[in-house]
Amino acid sequence: MNVPEIQEVKKHLDELKEKGVIREWELPYENILTRLTAAIFFLTPTDDSKLDEIWKELNKHPMLAYRLNEEQKLSRLVWRAEFNKGFEL
Repeated sequence: MNVPEIQEVKKHLDELKEKGVIREWELPYENILTRLTAAIFFLTPTDDSKLDEIWKELNKHPMLAYRLNEEQKLSRLVWRAEFNKGFEL
């Protein structure tokens, strides 16, 4: 699926990776997603000191919510970021 809002976040994550802020990022099940609010992105910063910069950058997209990826079921990366804060169907 080509969801413009998801593509925009992916591009932003790629830019942060190129800048050396993010080491790695993933978007599991991307091919079945139909909206940004259903997407769960995972990322690992190059260093924990970069976290403030990462969240500030990603907050440019609406409804950012993030937390540690403690369960590591969908990804082994350290952080989980979603864009559905306060979203209701």
